[in-house]
Amino acid sequence: MLENASLIGLFVSALLAATPIPFQSEIVFVGLQTAGTAPIWQLILVGAVGNTIGSLVTYALGYGVTHWRDRKWFPATEAQLARGHRWFERWGIGLLLLSWAPGGDLICLVAGILRMSLWIFVPLVFVAKAGRYAVLAWLTAGAIGLVN
Repeated sequence: MLENASLIGLFVSALLAATPIPFQSEIVFVGLQTAGTAPIWQLILVGAVGNTIGSLVTYALGYGVTHWRDRKWFPATEAQLARGHRWFERWGIGLLLLSWAPGGDLICLVAGILRMSLWIFVPLVFVAKAGRYAVLAWLTAGAIGLVN
């Protein structure tokens, strides 16, 4: 029961952390890892899935905001959007691998604004998020080993 509640808490915190809501799922992840409430592979998987879904929410916000691109207050012209689309086609795929980093939510937002294919977006973001949690688990395990 405690394991399920812990994993649900991690999922929710990871999801929120990948949206514009200011939240840090790493604290929850490290706390659960040090408490040993679930196997590390489950923590990594649940964190990565939650964080990826949160990134999809951010992507959807970007996708939805383009509905108002013909408004005077919209911050980009059609020419600027086209230029951004060309730039993102060239560099955006690599940038999505940095979606785990601070500011990575902006990359996901821009991917939505430029309507990047979800077939490309989801796997790259999932790999980035899972990689971040795997590295965090490794660093935490090393820190715990130094303390014990």
